[in-house]
Order: sequence, then C-alpha cells, then structure tokens
Amino acid sequence: MSDRRTTAGVARMPRRAVLNSLLALCAAATLGTGASALAAEAYPDRPIRMVVPYPPGGATDVIGRVLAQQLTGALGQTVVVENRGGAAGNIGADVVAKATPDGYTLLMGALTSHSINAVLYEGRVNYDIEKSFAPISIVGTVPLVFVVNPKVPAKTLPELINEAKSKPGSLTIASAGNGSPQHLAAEMFKRVAGVDMLHVPYKGSGPAMTDLMGGQVLTMIETVPAAQAHVKAGKLNALAVTSKDRAAALPDTPTAAEAGLANFEVSSMFGIVAPAGTPAPVIEKLNTTLKTILAKQEVKDALERQGAIATWTTPADAAARISAERKQWATVIRDANVKAE
Repeated sequence: MSDRRTTAGVARMPRRAVLNSLLALCAAATLGTGASALAAEAYPDRPIRMVVPYPPGGATDVIGRVLAQQLTGALGQTVVVENRGGAAGNIGADVVAKATPDGYTLLMGALTSHSINAVLYEGRVNYDIEKSFAPISIVGTVPLVFVVNPKVPAKTLPELINEAKSKPGSLTIASAGNGSPQHLAAEMFKRVAGVDMLHVPYKGSGPAMTDLMGGQVLTMIETVPAAQAHVKAGKLNALAVTSKDRAAALPDTPTAAEAGLANFEVSSMFGIVAPAGTPAPVIEKLNTTLKTILAKQEVKDALERQGAIATWTTPADAAARISAERKQWATVIRDANVKAE
C-alpha cells in the first residue's frame, strides 16, 4: 500500500507542476495584455518621429507634414518630420524597419514606389515591404494623367492609341526614370492597349516635363500634381486620368475607363507604417486618430492642393493593398523586363 501511495503521489506531482505552470503562463499573459493596454493608453508620452524617405518639398513630404501637424494636435505630443532621402526612398524606409517597434518611429511612405523597389531592387533592399512593417493606414492616393504635347494630333486617348498603332516604336513616351511609377504605368499601358512606344527615361519628372512641353518627347503618364498647372496653362493636353474617378484638379478630363480603356487603373499610394512588432493597441490608436483627421475638410483640401485624394483604411486593408501593389508591379516588371538604373 505504502509503495502504491508513494507511486501515486509521484504521478500526481507532475500534473500539479503542469497546472501551476499553466496558471503562471495565464497570469503572465494577463499581465502582459494589461501592460500593453496601459502602454497604449499612455501612448504617446514623448515626441514621435515621422520619417519621410525623400528630400523636402515633394508630395510625400508635404502630405507627411500636413498629417504630422494634425497628429500633434490630436495626440498631444509633437510629431517631428525627419527627411531621410536617398536610394529611391530605401534609406529612410530601412531606418524605420530597424527602429524599436514602440510607435515612436513611423514611416510616411510612397507605398507604390516602395512596392516597386521591393521587386526592382530585390536582394539589394534591406527590408521586406510586407514583413518589416506594421501598416497603420493608407492616407492618400495620387492619380496619374496621360498628357501630350499640343502638337500631337491625338486629342483623345483612343486617338493616341490609334496613332501609336500606326507608328509602332516611334511615338515617344517619357518617364521620371527607369522603374519609376510613371515608367511602369507606361509599360502597363503599352501591354493593355497593345501598342509599341519608345520609352525615354529622365532623371526625375521635372526634366521630363520640360522636354515634353518643348516637344523633344511627345507623351507621358505623369502624376496629376506635376502636370495640372501645365495642362491649365495650355502647355500640355490631358487625355485621361488613370484613377477610378475623375480627378478634382482636372474635372473635365475623363478617366481611362470613360475614354474606352478598360482594366487600366493606376494611382500612386501613400501611407503611414510602423516597424513590425509595434503593439496592436498602438497601431489601433494611430489608425483611429488618422480616421478622424482624414475626414476633416481642411485636411482633404490640403491634400487636394497636392493632387492627392485623402484616404483612410484599416491596418488590414492597408496590408492587403500593399501586397496587391507588389504583385501588380512584379508582373509588369517581369513582362517588360524592366531593370533598375
């Protein structure tokens, strides 16, 4: 009997130990959740750094500064914009990817460009656009527009397509550089419309637009913010915008779909992300704050002046859209055999 009791006691001890361990784990998890919630409630308790991975003055920088000012007022802590340009936005993005995931370092990114870079510079980018960041929200989209030099006979998008088909490989289409969103939009257009055009890459939109107005090149797919003033001045003709809806800055310009080109919808996407591993309550607090901010008419107007459409998404929707962007441009890059400069 004594031996059986001893054996039973020994058998029961591991079960007690397991139970105690489980209770301890549950307690730790509860404490951890509570601590996380308390941290989110106290967040932010010091200034936040918003990294813009481009020099001052561009669309990403301007949108970032509008939102930083609004977040400062809403959160009660200063949101400081830090420009970390270089390597097509990869340097600034890498800084945020490696930052402590506590909600105090954010990336105001041109997510379309980052999605392109993930494919174009594969193996040379030190972060993964889908794994290195915790998306907070898409905050704006910028449509592109087909623009042509006024001496081009085509006055509509179908006429441009017909002209390109009648002169395979001779009609020039400029871009802001190899692998730029403008270049990939042009390659996508060539594939969807079934045309062969001569791509002429420049080092930036400025030089490309100058030569387009001067007639050295004849066509371009450019962002609405960069093209709108020249269109309104009569220096360029706008044939169609690439967004789902007409652009407020160019209300008389039809969409590509309205102009008869189905399955062609392209916009540059901007968003705010944090380093992967940032606590979910912090992400949620930033997301709900941005929802309120982006619904303000003054913010919508400020972004519209940059040619951007104020946009808000959930973190999950933002992640899905980033993934879709990466897949879309990977296909275009592969099919057109686009190489980085």
